[in-house]
Amino acid sequence: MPEKVMPGPVAEDVSIREAVCTHTKKIFDSCRDKDCIEDLRVYPTVTSQEVLSQAMSIKPGRAELLYTYIDVEPVGFNRGFYTVDARFFYRVTACAFVGTARPVELSGLAVFDKRVILFGSEGGAKMFSSAPCGMQDCTVACGCQLPTAVVEAVDPILLNMKVTEACSCPTCDCVPTDIPACVSAAFDSALVTSSEGRRMYVSLGQFSIIRMERDAQLLMPVYDYCMPDKECACGDGDCGCDDPCEVFRQVKFPVDEFFPPNTSCSCSDGYHR
Repeated sequence: MPEKVMPGPVAEDVSIREAVCTHTKKIFDSCRDKDCIEDLRVYPTVTSQEVLSQAMSIKPGRAELLYTYIDVEPVGFNRGFYTVDARFFYRVTACAFVGTARPVELSGLAVFDKRVILFGSEGGAKMFSSAPCGMQDCTVACGCQLPTAVVEAVDPILLNMKVTEACSCPTCDCVPTDIPACVSAAFDSALVTSSEGRRMYVSLGQFSIIRMERDAQLLMPVYDYCMPDKECACGDGDCGCDDPCEVFRQVKFPVDEFFPPNTSCSCSDGYHR
């Protein structure tokens, strides 16, 4: 029996137990991007618009990525390549100062559209499974099976915010339509999309990774079954788990929360907030 191999890099002298055929998602193409989105219009809620019209100054808050809609279409002039249209929905917050009162929080919706072209290979097979699914999940491929596009993104960095007065000229801003229910639920009232009243614009820094995946059967080496070594805590007979104070005593004191570090964190992704 060979020595047990843990997940991660393995030595060359470790023998492989067997080769197995597994069904998984194979990444055919991927890209990463760092978008600087300037002067992106924020559509405030009805309550926030009323406060914005009386505000003397605005202090930027933060931007939160709520949802990303993804659409994949084949490129007509280049087989195997697909366009990926991603629409990012953000919840932007700010603090408005009205007179001498304490600041009032504003919130609104910002939308950013992004398009990339990636290689996703081709496939003509239609896949069916015995797993139960609703009819709404069953798609009929039109001559080919589309790959799956996956978008990974973090909350953007709010770089700048500005407020402009009402504009009587025709607006060229893209008014968001068909807002997903999960996005609308993040706001306490309806959104104002008209061109009347003050407008709020933000500049965001967005990091994202987009990859194109397709179902594939791969032959992979197997060293052994992956058996967990860690025992489940707070099970039957586990001493001290019923006493909340005993559990609290096991928690280390958060020293870093009380004393800020003397040096900045060297983040592996090249940036920090």
